[in-house]
Amino acid sequence: MKTSSFFQRSELTATLWSFRREFAVVMIFSMVVNILMLTPTLYMLQVFDRVMSSRSEMTLYALTLVMLFLFAVMGFAEWARSRLLVRAGVRLDQQLNSRVFNASFEAYLNQLEHNPVQAFSDLTNVRQFLTGNGLFAFMDAPWIPIYMVVLYLLHPMLCALALVFAALTVGMTFLSHRLTYLPLEQSSEAGVEANTYVHSKLRNAEVIESMGMLGDLRRLWMTRHHYHLKLSSRAQDLGHRMQALTKFLNYSQQSLVLGAGALLVIDGQLTAGAMIAANVLMARALQPLGLMVSTWKSFLAARTAFTRLEALLAKHPERDARVVHPAPQGEMRIENLTATAPGRALPILRGLSAAFPAGEVIAVVGPSGSGKSTLARALVGIWPHVEGKVLLDGESIQSWDRDELGPYLGYLPQDIELFDGTIAENIARFGPVDPEKVIRAAERAGVHDMILHFPRGYDTTMGEAGNLLSGGQRQRIGLARAMYGDPSVIVLDEPNANLDDVGEAALVKAVQDLKNQGRTVFLITHRMNIIGVADRILVMHDGAIQLYGTRDEVIAASQPKAAPASQEPAGGQEAPAL
Repeated sequence: MKTSSFFQRSELTATLWSFRREFAVVMIFSMVVNILMLTPTLYMLQVFDRVMSSRSEMTLYALTLVMLFLFAVMGFAEWARSRLLVRAGVRLDQQLNSRVFNASFEAYLNQLEHNPVQAFSDLTNVRQFLTGNGLFAFMDAPWIPIYMVVLYLLHPMLCALALVFAALTVGMTFLSHRLTYLPLEQSSEAGVEANTYVHSKLRNAEVIESMGMLGDLRRLWMTRHHYHLKLSSRAQDLGHRMQALTKFLNYSQQSLVLGAGALLVIDGQLTAGAMIAANVLMARALQPLGLMVSTWKSFLAARTAFTRLEALLAKHPERDARVVHPAPQGEMRIENLTATAPGRALPILRGLSAAFPAGEVIAVVGPSGSGKSTLARALVGIWPHVEGKVLLDGESIQSWDRDELGPYLGYLPQDIELFDGTIAENIARFGPVDPEKVIRAAERAGVHDMILHFPRGYDTTMGEAGNLLSGGQRQRIGLARAMYGDPSVIVLDEPNANLDDVGEAALVKAVQDLKNQGRTVFLITHRMNIIGVADRILVMHDGAIQLYGTRDEVIAASQPKAAPASQEPAGGQEAPAL
């Protein structure tokens, strides 16, 4: 279905435009509701001006039956438009939730968004506004002139009075927004900052308690909390003042309209029935404006959420279908690889080029800050700010669909994150759990026996086992996850950092087993006792490759050259020591 160029400005706008038929039907139902809202006014006019004067019971019964029928139609129209919008909201969520999930994940992965949960809150805000009273207020607002015309037909002064109160209501809305928006935003930001501060400290409760830091941290939190209370109090004071003025305006409107009608009745310009009907009609005419006032903050929040979602989806468009690749053999190559980071003047990796044959173990060593972990992320294609090429079997790793590539890659980061679910689900990467593959990966990582000691074994949830696992055990479960399914390329970043001698022996055995099966393994490590299993060693320093070659070549090159006995050591640069 083609849409106009105006509505193709963004993916989100086009998605909303696809619901134009639903919104058109809702507008029709709104038209029926607003026309039938004249029923009480007409009923009162007929009762006071016709029934009371003729004293005809049959006329009253007939009018009452017609009134009840019209109210039933109006109630059905209101229910139908609400039901239609709710269904449209569910469909909107179903169309966008996967896109928002993927886009927010990519934004967080690319270090562009610090709060990916905000995207889901934004989608909820937009959906709730489109299915709530706020949208009804905007749909009912175009019918206000109809009510004004009816009031004018009753008497021009009543219409003029309604226009005055409508202008005052709109003015109060904008004044309230202008006075309270900034204080509310500042108060909200201060509250989030205070809560974030205390939550971040509670994650390190053991350190705080052991070293007596609680008093000082509480003092710093109290400073933030008092600032939040000060801003919140100021914002609430302004809000309450505006509410009081709004209530004064509403009460005055009801009484003044009734008084104006009574004055017209005394002068003989209006009947008693028309006076009461005008009061009801005035309230109905101003009701959409009152509803807009009460939902104005929701509208602004939805508009802000819409803008954020629009920008998020524009920055991270839907991925195109990638070429389907055969199972990779594991041969990798980097060509002029440069990695940077926002806010950093110098690149982290500087023009790296190297070839890594399939089926070999490559140990990546070097001092802290030399770029080893960044290289690991670049090899698996998750470092966002790179130039140059990372090739897998001669194909750029970015040309792969991540869902297709994932089973062929194993990755163990320095910070082990195990997710909510069972141990088996974590090892199986939350895909279909193959018991044989899960047990094989756990045995390779030397964690099988430990898992069996849990009452529920592999079905133990991480919530139950989380407090029972040591850092080394978590690392070994993460290692099992990286080796699950015998991936072609495995990148292990400091895999032995938290392992004891038994765990490290299991790691060496697992790496040797992977090597025997022709898998390519990258070992990023500080501990030199594991490089004995390596075929090649890559030495990094200050973001560049200092040495690269077979293990024997690099070890030989890193040894200090012995100077002739009759000469002092030359002043040339020493080869780097491992």
